[in-house]
Amino acid sequence: MSFTLGLAGRSIAAAAALAILPLAATAQDYTFRLAHVTSDKEPLQNAMEEFVKNVQERTDGRVAIQIFANAQLGSNPEVFEQVRAGAPIITISDPGYLSDFVADFGVLGGPYLMEDPRDFQKIVDSDLYAGMKDRLRSESGLELLSLNWLFGSRHMLSDKPISSPDDTAGMTFRTPPNIMWVETFNAMGARPTQVAWGEVYSALSSGVVDGAEAPLPSIYGAKLHETKKVISLTGHFKGFTGLMMNADQFANLPEDIRTIMLEEADQTGAFMTDLMLNSQEEWIAKLEAEGVTFNRDVDVAAFQAATADVYTKFPDWSDGLYAQVRAILDN
Repeated sequence: MSFTLGLAGRSIAAAAALAILPLAATAQDYTFRLAHVTSDKEPLQNAMEEFVKNVQERTDGRVAIQIFANAQLGSNPEVFEQVRAGAPIITISDPGYLSDFVADFGVLGGPYLMEDPRDFQKIVDSDLYAGMKDRLRSESGLELLSLNWLFGSRHMLSDKPISSPDDTAGMTFRTPPNIMWVETFNAMGARPTQVAWGEVYSALSSGVVDGAEAPLPSIYGAKLHETKKVISLTGHFKGFTGLMMNADQFANLPEDIRTIMLEEADQTGAFMTDLMLNSQEEWIAKLEAEGVTFNRDVDVAAFQAATADVYTKFPDWSDGLYAQVRAILDN
């Protein structure tokens, strides 16, 4: 999953005004909405339910959080603008969106960054990441509660098996409006075409794009497998998301609640990472039952070699950033 800004100001303002309206009066001291645009049948929903339950238990009910799935509060750009406007909303974000404010976050969404997704926690525990969070807060007014929720390894969906960059050469692939995706698929010899997530099904059905890529639960949840029947387990991105809210809203909470929310956001990241890693074969079985063929014969080394130069394409990154990240991950 990747996000971007850029809807008409009037619709954003209207959505923000709606979101800022208080929920029905409750006995809770603090009430938040927790928003995401994916299906409530995906693992992300399970992780959010875990986060909400634990926060409410540890705060003895002083914090009430209601989940809004399926873009009930608006598209990602709309929700992000509501958060920045000061709405009491917690939402998910990823390195692609965060890089709009602090460019260095972009490196965390690069191709084949790590083999074992659990190694991402090394980055989250590092001084490098702490500095990026501080810059995000001071420069954009956003508080990043966590970024260690494994959204999933992303795989390719098309009409044919894809085993090496020779197979992606010349193919039109859907990408989100994110430069990391664009550069990665250019490096594979494909033709990246930016399509909003909600329009991917029709783009595949109509032939606007030859293929798309996403984690298996997202492919299943959006029913993309109805349009194409071959999934190649390329695992080119290991996508992480996490929770984000308005920095002033967060700062105005009592210290004990701030601590609980940060701890539970981080612990839920471990919960979702385990959930995703332990359920891949289950998702494969679900998709196979609906007629999907899986290609496991993928030359990962060839894809890694083809995309290695992608990390040199971002002049706005801090000097030596990728080397710092590699040192953290390889330690």
